[in-house]
Amino acid sequence: MKRRNFLLGAAAGSAAFALRTPHSAGATASAEGWRTFEIVTQVDIADPAGATHLWLPLPMRQATAYQHTLNTRWDAPGAAYAKLVTLPGYGVELLGVDWSGAQAVAGVTVTSQVQTRDRRVSLDAGMPKRGGEPAQALHEFLRPTRLLPTDGVVKSTATKITAGQRGDIDKARAIYEWVVDNTSRDPKTPGCGVGDVASMLESGHLNGKCADINALFVALARAAGIPARDAYGVRVADSRLDYHCLGRSGDISKAQHCRAEFYAQGHGWIPVDPADVRKLMLEEAPGGLPATDPKVQSARAFLFGNWEMNWIAYNHGHDVALPGSNGKPVPFLMYPNGETGERHINSLDPTAFRYTITSHEIIA
Repeated sequence: MKRRNFLLGAAAGSAAFALRTPHSAGATASAEGWRTFEIVTQVDIADPAGATHLWLPLPMRQATAYQHTLNTRWDAPGAAYAKLVTLPGYGVELLGVDWSGAQAVAGVTVTSQVQTRDRRVSLDAGMPKRGGEPAQALHEFLRPTRLLPTDGVVKSTATKITAGQRGDIDKARAIYEWVVDNTSRDPKTPGCGVGDVASMLESGHLNGKCADINALFVALARAAGIPARDAYGVRVADSRLDYHCLGRSGDISKAQHCRAEFYAQGHGWIPVDPADVRKLMLEEAPGGLPATDPKVQSARAFLFGNWEMNWIAYNHGHDVALPGSNGKPVPFLMYPNGETGERHINSLDPTAFRYTITSHEIIA
């Protein structure tokens, strides 16, 4: 079988792309609330066994009101090909790297500079209406995925939760409150979880981590006819809002975090994060915090319509078919992925797939 040729024509070794945005690092960005972070990912294959291939998630390049990727550069010594790839569908962007044989495999370094500013969406009905998304674009975020079905137990649960609610914001709020009330964070879940929503609802075990809990919100919202999407990314700084467990700086190798959004006409995409409410309840204080704690209540209210942007987004992808891979599509791309000698490398196994991700804020 012909092996991967998805990087044919790409320059091997080092390369970069740069995006010009309305806001650059420095005094202007700071005055408008923008912060600039440098994120460095270093990857090393511990035991290459032949032709080796990496797929590394990159910060979202689409400029938004809350995130701008200024530039990304990479160094891939010995690689036959190294190229930025944008996948069809959800537009997931990644760095693909190929080595033709085990002896050529070397470490890869990817460096990105990203600006963020806190995201706040007013839900006031009296606010001026915003322009809407094209119907075709919204349809993409109503479709079921392999792990996020919108029929069966997901549909029936969404119907019960939203009964009597009028309007997408009220329906989404009812789903958000239900998810916070009925789920729990399980610290034993590997990584961020997988987000198998139907299995969660059928079994009644509504526990896991962010990719499970926020996927539950997204699937229920889609089943209720509300466009919704996961946002996969990584924390890059400590929280400035006194939510100590909801931030990370320095070594962020295990700080991957999934968030969620839903769409409401006149308001656009609205950020939510029920999973971080459950994380706060479990981890913010020894022994945890009850739902009645003022800090939990504050976070619960804040995380419906707001994100503290001490986090960067990679993509909104589901069922991601890694270009040239022999394996099945991955549920999402939030971790480095790789294959060597036809074998998939476990992204969560540090003995086989060593990588570090670090972040620091650039102060002008």
